[in-house]
Parts: sequence; C-alpha cells; structure tokens
Amino acid sequence: MKITVVGGTGVFGSRLAELLVRDGHEVCIAARSADAVTELARRIGATPLVVDIHADPDAVFTGEPDAVIDAAGPFQAYGLEAYRLAELCIARGVTYIDLADDAGFAAGISALDTMAREAGTTAISGASSVPGLSSSVVAELASDMDEILLIDTAILPGNRAPRGRSVIASIVGQLGTTSKVWRGGRWVDKLCWTDRRRIRLAPDLTRAARYIEVPDIRLFPAHFRARSVMFRAGMELTALDLGMVALTHLRRVWPFTVTPRRAGAIRWLASLLEPFGTDRGGMRVKVIGFRNGKPLERNWRLVAEAGQGPYIPGIAARAILRRERLDPGARPCLAETPLSEIEDALSDLAISITRDELEPGALFRTVLGDRWRLLPPEIQRLHSVFDADTFTGTASVSRGERPVPRLAAALFRFPRAAKAVPVTVTKTRHPSHEIWQRTFGTRSFRSRLSAAGPSHVFERFGPFTFEIDLRAHDGELHFPVRRGWLLGLPLPRALLPVSEAREYLSRGLFHFDVALHAPLKLGLIVRYRGSLRPVPAAPQQDGT
Repeated sequence: MKITVVGGTGVFGSRLAELLVRDGHEVCIAARSADAVTELARRIGATPLVVDIHADPDAVFTGEPDAVIDAAGPFQAYGLEAYRLAELCIARGVTYIDLADDAGFAAGISALDTMAREAGTTAISGASSVPGLSSSVVAELASDMDEILLIDTAILPGNRAPRGRSVIASIVGQLGTTSKVWRGGRWVDKLCWTDRRRIRLAPDLTRAARYIEVPDIRLFPAHFRARSVMFRAGMELTALDLGMVALTHLRRVWPFTVTPRRAGAIRWLASLLEPFGTDRGGMRVKVIGFRNGKPLERNWRLVAEAGQGPYIPGIAARAILRRERLDPGARPCLAETPLSEIEDALSDLAISITRDELEPGALFRTVLGDRWRLLPPEIQRLHSVFDADTFTGTASVSRGERPVPRLAAALFRFPRAAKAVPVTVTKTRHPSHEIWQRTFGTRSFRSRLSAAGPSHVFERFGPFTFEIDLRAHDGELHFPVRRGWLLGLPLPRALLPVSEAREYLSRGLFHFDVALHAPLKLGLIVRYRGSLRPVPAAPQQDGT
C-alpha cells in the first residue's frame, strides 16, 4: 500500500513511518523542512515530500497514495478548515487517518460520515494512544460485563521521551481551563491538571498522574455506556509536575494563548531536565464493572523500555492499515481493531504487557468484611462506589423545634422540613476516603467517610468527627454513633448525638431512615426518610 505520512518528521509521525516501512508499505514522508524530511526518508527507506499542508494541501496527493495519515497537529489549532485534508482524501477515494488527541477534533469528524459513505471510503480520527488504542483495550476488558462503572486510563511517559511541540501545545493549552467529565452518571466540570493519583504500571514503576482531557472523556461514556470515565497523564519528574501546576494557576489568572513560539519556549525549558529521569514509561487501562451481579476490576498495563514509548501513539494506525478491509464512513477511532491485533502490532517493540483481574474493594465492603454478604444487592449497589456515583429519589424531612436541635441543624446545614422533596446523593471515592454530598431540594450538606477498623467508619462533618458502628443484620444496615471528637478533642459520651439510622429494602427499592437526636435528651435534630436509585446513565457524546 502507498501511504503518505503528513508531519512525518515529528516525534510520533517519524516512528509511525518507520513501522509502516517495516510492514512493507511504500511510505512517503511529507513535511515542511527539506533537510529533515530528506534525512529521515534516507534513513528508514521512504520517499521524501516537502509540503506545507495548510498552504498547499493538494500536494499531499503527489504519488497517488492509497492512504494519508495526518500526524502533524496540534489539531485543535487547525482553525475553520479543520477537516480540509480529510475532505480532500474522501473526494479522491483515499483512506484518511489522523493521530488527533484533541477531544473536539476526534468527535467532530463524524460530520463527514455521509460524504465518506457515499464515496465508499474511510476517514478515522484519533488513531493514537487515545482513543484508538485505549478503546480497543476497554472493549476487551469489558466484553462480558453487565454494567461498566468506571473506565480509568493513565499515560505516564519517561522523562527522556522526546516531546513534540504540538503535544506540548495541546497539553499546556488545557491548563487553567475546565472541561466536562462524565462521573457517576452525569457531566460535571473539572479543572485540568488536578485530581492527583498514584498509578502503578509495574511492581517497580509507580508514578503520579493528573486529570487532562482527551477524546476518551467525551466519547467513551456513550460508546461504552460507562457510569464514569477518567483519564490522567503524568510527569516522571516532580519538578515538571509542579511546573505544570504553576502554569495551571497562571493560566487561570492570565489565560494566554499557547502560540507555537510559547510552546517552543516551554519545550526548551523542559529539555533542560532531559538528562534526569529515565526513558521508561507506560500506560494503564482499568475497567471496573459488574458481572453476574458482582463487582470486578480488570487492569491492562503496558511498559515501554529503552525509549520505545514514542512508537505507541502510532500503533492503532499501524494495526488499522494491516487490515484487509475497512468499513466506509467517517468516525472517531473507537475499538476499530480487536485488542489482539493491537498487541500483534506491538510485538516487535521492547514493550511488555500484563493483565490482572481482582475484586475491587469499596469502602463499606472492606470495612464490613464477611458481613458484607448479609446485605441485599440493592444496598450493596449504593455502597459500591469506585470513582463517583449519583443516586436520586424523594424524601420527607422532619425538624426539631427546640433551640439546641435547631442550632445543630443549622450548623450542619441539614435539610428543612418537607413532606416530599427531591433528593440527590453523590458519593465520590478518593484513595483513603469517600465524600458524600446529600442534596434535598436546593439545600446540601456533605461529610467525609473513612475506614476506622473492622465494622467501623469515621464520618467527619467540618470540625466534628464521629466513629460509626456498621451493623449488618436481617438484610438491613444500621449506623449507631460510638465516639466523637471536636477539633480532635474527645467528646464525653453524654454529649454524643444519638443516631437511629438504617438502610433497608421495601418493594425491592433501597430506602433510608435517618433520625438524629441531640445529646442530653434535648430532642430531635432532624429525621429524613426516603428512597434512592442509581441515576440512569444516558450520556451524550459531546459532554453537553
């Protein structure tokens, strides 16, 4: 096959061109720099083509290629004629593939679907590490799951891996901005380069990563019907990570445009630290879901040795071009090839792949131990939170009228009295705790729960912390208060609130009944009773 790689002298384009030559294709490398393209073509056995696709896109078709791959970017900067090259390919009956990592660009190519189908040709966007490779992994890991609770992907390159200017422009352009993230069955705003987590790639390789938007964030919720989708990227060196944090704060105050010159300056500053760190990096894809009513976690880990990481973004395109036939149409690259074909395309690189399967440990499941099994599935579901989840229903609320209970209710922002009020409970999982936010109508209050030992949890409301005894029996869960602290100082037992709280089933639906009484028999603070069920997951593709 004759293949032209646009941006073929870049970090990812050059390595993809090399892989395609290995596969026996006739490869033409197209780029603006005559010296760079000539040298690379000579080294790998390709044909050079000097061209500026923005000034003269028709020149890309010199040599009559069967396929054109755009590895140039940054794709979010292509402007009003973002899909000009794709349109020209479709008009000529040439297969178009790009390595876009911009969410809007990858999703937007679907606008050309009718044109591509009528022409009987194929246009695929995002045939890169994300969403091209990651979607094939998710499709395999989730193939027998009844419900997907979480798709969590992370990419962690080694510090000595080369950084292209377009990649830097793409990442830095997001710093200081917020984007929509699908978590717990709803779209929420999230600031880029936050939510730091430690990710294990191998027993001897663990690194920190933070949230950044990629096409997976917009495309996976609808495609896989997942309740939460998350992506993180990380830097090997703490200094670079903190530099990104500083840029995040700077761009919130001064949202400067990331011009090619500024991207080049940031790239130069990062290059000063290239002697440090390693050329070892990798990727982790985690999927958590239910199979036959039981939670299941599967992980797929890739570790690239000896500087092989920059080959990874071209692997999805390599696998696609090995196929004998491609379905016509224009679409994002979502599980375009089976994972087995992706792994075959990785087999000649210094890359190791491992998988594992385990039973994930939600907070209450871990704390209750064997007594977890005494709870019905509907109650277990409300406490099976592995990222974020949202539950809705209705409730009735009663409030005490005596002065001290009224003051306590106001202090903790407990809901006002009502016969029937909409209620939403959002639970967000963190490595060491969960945050529960309860919203009754327009009034919200939140608490933080963490493990306190077998059958016990700590629940913190502002300066107050209470130790709660979890008692599972007769298909119900009860929450009596055992101990309490104010600003870390122990509260006498006589000053502890009295909790009469339980979760139970009625007509197959999860119900709660929580009554809190003031100490010293001063009366009812608040009682709220109602039912909850998970929010139906019906995401739109574009995050709106």
